[in-house]
Amino acid sequence: MKKELKTTEGAAPVGAYSQGLVVGDFVYTSGAGPLDPQTGEVVGDDVAAQTHQVMRNLGAILAAHGLGFDDVVKSTVHLQHLKRDFKAYNEVYRSYFNAPYPVRTTVGSELMDILVEIDFVAHKSA
Repeated sequence: MKKELKTTEGAAPVGAYSQGLVVGDFVYTSGAGPLDPQTGEVVGDDVAAQTHQVMRNLGAILAAHGLGFDDVVKSTVHLQHLKRDFKAYNEVYRSYFNAPYPVRTTVGSELMDILVEIDFVAHKSA
């Protein structure tokens, strides 16, 4: 059984997908971009600013189910310019987590008008 997560505090979907789904004790988010939840516009001109906005959007989706960044167990990250932007993105990303960090895959991807997109898998402890 799955339950859809929705929040106006995170960017609204721009296609046929949910912001997040709860399946059992797990929360799965869609890939979030650096969009302002109120305007739908891209926030930031560099990867650091965009990563902060992505993390705010994902944090809002997690919070809609009573979770936080410490509940994240897996992330997948897409960077438009992997080699150029990895260090700056990683510094911002790291600031949202405590050790042990979630497992993570980071890849270079062709993204539409954004520099970073991230999705999470989080676990809700009983």
